[in-house]
Amino acid sequence: MIRIAVVGGIGSGKSHVAKSFRCPVFNADSEVDKLYKNNKIIFNRLKKVLSKYIYSFPINKNEISKAILANQLNLNKIVKIIHPEIRKKMNIFLKKNKKKNFLVLDIPLLLENKINKKGDIIIFVESKKSEIIKRLKKRKNFNLRLFKRFKNIQLPLDYKKKKSHFIIKNDFTNSSIKDSIRIILKKIL
Repeated sequence: MIRIAVVGGIGSGKSHVAKSFRCPVFNADSEVDKLYKNNKIIFNRLKKVLSKYIYSFPINKNEISKAILANQLNLNKIVKIIHPEIRKKMNIFLKKNKKKNFLVLDIPLLLENKINKKGDIIIFVESKKSEIIKRLKKRKNFNLRLFKRFKNIQLPLDYKKKKSHFIIKNDFTNSSIKDSIRIILKKIL
């Protein structure tokens, strides 16, 4: 089985590119959402370390945001609790899909958390900064300070680009993404 890992900056369109491969996709962000909504153990652990901020279950993302904005160290506390759970979910996904020819990992902190394996095909999604900001501002709960906090825990984009086997220039049109994916799949399959 070939593991394709999609990396890039916040708002670059990684999830859209991942879905465009039309194969099983592990989306870490949606798994985090499920943990916040359904996992009482995670809630209790977060409440214990961030009692000033986390008090309602299912976990309210506004509470998480306030904790992160209050102190950069709070983001580290959240990551220490959430990431091991996401890793477990990813391993379940990999076992479930082990007979597939290929699958996609859409994990924003893949390289930062050393989740990638030696044989993974890494694809960097590159987008114009102006397009990214324009798209992010359309998001319901966009917060520039929060965006910067998350950016601070990510590796530089140049590093991610160097580590990648392929680059998809995302101009936010489906045809260019599909063409790029077709070319990549021809080369790796």
